[in-house]
Amino acid sequence: MAERPRVVVSVGASVDGKVALARDALLMRRPSSELWAAITPQAADPVDILEVVRAQYGCNAILEGSGSLVAEDETPDGLPAYDGDAAELYEHFLPPEIIGLVSPPHMWFTAVDSRGRVRWTEDHENWDVLVLVSRSTPVDYLAYLRRERICYLVAGDNRVELAEAMAAMGTELGITCVLSTAGGGLNGALLRADLIDELHVTVLPALIGGVGTPSITDGSPLGVGEPATRLELLSVHTDIGGAVRLHYRTVA
Repeated sequence: MAERPRVVVSVGASVDGKVALARDALLMRRPSSELWAAITPQAADPVDILEVVRAQYGCNAILEGSGSLVAEDETPDGLPAYDGDAAELYEHFLPPEIIGLVSPPHMWFTAVDSRGRVRWTEDHENWDVLVLVSRSTPVDYLAYLRRERICYLVAGDNRVELAEAMAAMGTELGITCVLSTAGGGLNGALLRADLIDELHVTVLPALIGGVGTPSITDGSPLGVGEPATRLELLSVHTDIGGAVRLHYRTVA
């Protein structure tokens, strides 16, 4: 069995650790995208973290949570009811004509979407969508993914079990490295599952504040007496625009 992929987290955050302007203010949409761009200095020597990890580890997957793509209060378009055998849908769906593509250049855009909220409309050359679902994901959504020839992996009962999903990504698809560009909720879940190997943080010269505003890692707090995850600093770079790039790896 293949080892699980290396998981590298890459985030841009304010000095107070916020990765969004407010809860449910999606950075992929205006006006949040424009406001975020305004606090992001133009680097004199910009670094594409995806290209860095592709060169280092053969990284061939990006990871996002559904919360980065669909607002919590947004109602997705309805889907046709599925009246076939539901059991067969709760198996991995990996069409051979897709998983047989050579990587590089083929890449995976992976999304955790146990509730079946994302409707996939974009198509980018050399990229395919991989959805991580659970055995509680609505059957109509799984049928929709199959009709659209969108790959998915089933991992977990009531929610996506990230450790199981990462193992399947390695075993079923040969994925060697995953770059998480997700928000605080998913990154916090990766942290609690002890799945983060490296962390790239670009600290932006701005303060955001706000109780409940997403941070680098959110989710469940440490229990009393539980230790924090220790990090080893690998590099630091201060840009003339005022941003600071930090690169860490986790310490076992």
